[in-house]
Amino acid sequence: MFAAVLHEPKLIRIDDVELPTPGPNEVRVRVRAGGICGSDLSYYFKGKSGDFTVREPFILGHEVAGEIDSLGAGVSELAVGQHVAVNPSRACGTCRYCVAGMRNHCLNMRFMGSASTFPHSQGMFRQYIVVTQEQCVPVPDVLEFAQASMAEPLAVALHAVKRAGSLVGAQVLVVGCGPIGCLLVATARRAGAHRLVAADLSDNALAIARELGADETANVADAERVSHWAQARGTFDVVIEASGSPAGLDTALRAVRAGGTVVQVGNLPAGQSPVAANLVMAKEIRYIGSFRFADEYALAANEIAAGKVDLLALMTHSFALAQANRAFEVALDRSQSMKVHLNFE
Repeated sequence: MFAAVLHEPKLIRIDDVELPTPGPNEVRVRVRAGGICGSDLSYYFKGKSGDFTVREPFILGHEVAGEIDSLGAGVSELAVGQHVAVNPSRACGTCRYCVAGMRNHCLNMRFMGSASTFPHSQGMFRQYIVVTQEQCVPVPDVLEFAQASMAEPLAVALHAVKRAGSLVGAQVLVVGCGPIGCLLVATARRAGAHRLVAADLSDNALAIARELGADETANVADAERVSHWAQARGTFDVVIEASGSPAGLDTALRAVRAGGTVVQVGNLPAGQSPVAANLVMAKEIRYIGSFRFADEYALAANEIAAGKVDLLALMTHSFALAQANRAFEVALDRSQSMKVHLNFE
């Protein structure tokens, strides 16, 4: 079978790799579509994502959907040919974090497509993958595979909004309107935000944020407007930082009101970030992190299957697996793309 293997920054080769065989409680999934994530882009262009550095040939991808190809022993809840969205998280279920319901912090996590461990947990941009039956969420056959693969980024957004607390009646700012940021806009809208503002440097991204529910948008190049948010000890009850940039975090800390909440979703560069962190103390800000997702994946897949979240505005491009390098180049160009998918037809 073929897989998109990163051998060095900006070099993916379509390699012939061994076809996996499912073991007990496992299934083999024929991958049909997969979305390129911001962390995939970082691995591709920089050879690392945050603190995680690629140290061996690495199959990218952790947002996929496909159909069940074969069943291992003991699998009773799935059938060959069934369409599924695939959760990339494979938590141990027994460590203290799993027992406490914090599976995203599992001490023995194998998150597919992550270089956080070595040997790396190889990703999903390949024709077939083997996963546990618990990682598979059935979806209707009429749902496009690319849409079903969006369950993973939607789960990230759902987890972040849960971390923020109640948004009912709140003034909310989302900083950074890439795919995750736009999904945060859609999720915050449904969670009851009263005034929802989206901020980014790309007018194209801001236009999509408006389609997904933003009441207002702001290009952060407008320094006067951004500085206005900081007046009177801040404006917004909740700011969700999704840009993953020190400048974005600095904007968030200044724009949130005293006593408000900043949720860090964006993956900041490795090392120290130069931001006005003293504002956390001076304004009594609740600064909290949101890492991946815990138990939201199945909910996200079901929301998409039920048509409760319209993702089509985000899904701008699709490429064949053989065009993986081109797909990554287009995905980085925010003037023309938002969410780019690989298809495995």
